[in-house]
Amino acid sequence: MPELGSELRKVARVVLLDPQDRLLLLHGHQPGDSADDWWFTPGGGLEGDETREQAALRELAEETGITDAELGPVLWRRICSFPFDGRRWDQDEWYFLARTASPAAHAVINEEGLTDLERRSVAGARWWTYAELAEAHETVYPTRLAELLNRLLVEGPPSRPLDLDTEIV
Repeated sequence: MPELGSELRKVARVVLLDPQDRLLLLHGHQPGDSADDWWFTPGGGLEGDETREQAALRELAEETGITDAELGPVLWRRICSFPFDGRRWDQDEWYFLARTASPAAHAVINEEGLTDLERRSVAGARWWTYAELAEAHETVYPTRLAELLNRLLVEGPPSRPLDLDTEIV
């Protein structure tokens, strides 16, 4: 197993649910290779001295334009490492629950809020039901997201964040 670097990038991710308990996922791919693709939750790295909560809301607004989300507790934490855009990313990710009251007819990527790298690697967004996610054949991160979403919808948020298995791609 490869060793993770000592410097982990601090990341805040958002598990955004709409009033019908659909989950918003972004569709990403390697820059220059749209066939190497996957689905993932909105979010990204902390900037400056912002908190993870602040980063979660900022990233959600930047990537999707959604600004009415009510941020809830941290659901899950995971350490991951993956190759992307010619380098390895070692991350400490916290997943926050958030809800939006706005019914989401379609998922929209906020092109104006994306970085250049995101513009080259984010292909779209979609709201997923648990059933759709459970039957999906696409790659989704974290890899147990359907199971985790089901548990969240059935049991509610955990009393303390669950530590997910380390994922090294």
